[in-house]
Amino acid sequence: MSINKEATATVNQHRLDAIDGETLMTTPLPPIRFTIGGLLPQGLHILAGAPKVGKSWLALWLCLCVAKGEAVWEFPVARGDVLYLCLEDSYSRIQNRLLDITDDAPDNLFFATMSEKLRGGLEQQIERFLTERPGTALIVIDTLQRIRSIANDVNPYASDYRDLGILKELADRHRIAILLIHHLRKMNDDDPMNMISGTTGISGATDSNFVLRKDKRGGSTATLYCTGRDIEYRELTLEFNSDTHVWNLLSDSVTTEPQPQDKLIIFLSEFLSERKSFTGTATELAEALEKQSGEPLVPAALTKRLIRCRDELAARGITFETHRTRDRRELRLALAGDSSDGNDGKPDTGSVPNLLSQPSHLSREDA
Repeated sequence: MSINKEATATVNQHRLDAIDGETLMTTPLPPIRFTIGGLLPQGLHILAGAPKVGKSWLALWLCLCVAKGEAVWEFPVARGDVLYLCLEDSYSRIQNRLLDITDDAPDNLFFATMSEKLRGGLEQQIERFLTERPGTALIVIDTLQRIRSIANDVNPYASDYRDLGILKELADRHRIAILLIHHLRKMNDDDPMNMISGTTGISGATDSNFVLRKDKRGGSTATLYCTGRDIEYRELTLEFNSDTHVWNLLSDSVTTEPQPQDKLIIFLSEFLSERKSFTGTATELAEALEKQSGEPLVPAALTKRLIRCRDELAARGITFETHRTRDRRELRLALAGDSSDGNDGKPDTGSVPNLLSQPSHLSREDA
């Protein structure tokens, strides 16, 4: 009997957590959290540039903007606590830079000039800070090389990928942004991303890569090349103001046109303003909305649209989830504050409790 229990425990220990496609398609999940809207999402990121190009000035200004909740150029910011590990500087130098860049440093912006190294205690130090400051939105580490130990690995790619994988797991699990300041190779390349120092294990393990490259040596203008899994590729032309020590935006290669609001959001808002809540199948909801809007709605497409529009729904105080009963799948929508529940089915989100906390695992193919 004990042998069977041990065998079962071994099987469970090595069980692969998986979710079926139908459940994944119909389970409303929290959207990617952006610290800087459209530019810096949750996850691990690299900001690379040549020595003395102005990376640290840019990093410090980004930290200030996030701590204060002030826009970064044309991008909105979600205010939160910030930790800046300025490991190549002294407190005296950071103080001077703060005096140059701002008149008011907030008390939710924290600095440290010393830390442990990766796989030597740094992860635990960050975990403790996040426990004490659960409202943290951004951690900047300046520079990546300062937190790495001397590697004895035969495979440098594997070493780079493993080290950054530790930080990515931390960022994913806590849904924060970790920005690593790094250097460029001296050799030029048509693709700025190929100039990031180290193996492709570094650029491949991150969610976004930013390269700050001056147009000419000694000049005040530079281009910030931005690419990532969750952001649109763009090139930002910047100019460094030597008086304010801030990089100002001159142009953006991406022109964002205002998107028309989905009519479905309007119909739902009017529908729920009268009923307060709805529980039923997608077909039943489509029929009810058709009577109100006069427009035909396909049930399967309706569910997809609701999932994609969950941010806009939440902004209007509308909660949305799916339920499975014994014989059908139902949708549940309600205005904030409505506690009625006409369904005894089990929410689908309950069947995958670990889904939201699972970090996106790295693989060689992601590089």
